[in-house]
Amino acid sequence: MDDKKIYITKDGLSDLKKEHDELNGVKRPQVLERVSQARSMGDLSENAEYSAAREELSFIDGRIDELEELLKQAVIIAEGHSNHMVKLGSKVTLSVKGKKEVFSVVGEWEADPIEKKISHKSPLGLALLGKRVGEKIEVEAPVGKILYTIKSIN
Repeated sequence: MDDKKIYITKDGLSDLKKEHDELNGVKRPQVLERVSQARSMGDLSENAEYSAAREELSFIDGRIDELEELLKQAVIIAEGHSNHMVKLGSKVTLSVKGKKEVFSVVGEWEADPIEKKISHKSPLGLALLGKRVGEKIEVEAPVGKILYTIKSIN
């Protein structure tokens, strides 16, 4: 990973820390125990359990390394606090085709379209940044251009 900042909400950072603690304190020790037990079963070249446990350990170690890098580069974004302009951490109510939708503008690592958390680097996120209540934005989507009107910013 390079030294760029990872923008994340306080809740998102808490989730990453929980995952890191779970992997380090619970899952990794369990898999190490499986590796040790499988190793004691004899011939490692034909031991499927040993291979599977080593592969899982490798995956866990890789994820722990990734999380540690993310945590080092994490910058907490303030949520809300400005009703004037859309920025990272804003919760934005939009009107699209007569329907209201609420989105949270978050960093890339927290983006989850199902939860209506959109990355500040996504087409909609980019179009929203810096905009104010009442402004209209047009976003190119797979179904064509979609026109949004900003109704409120929290």
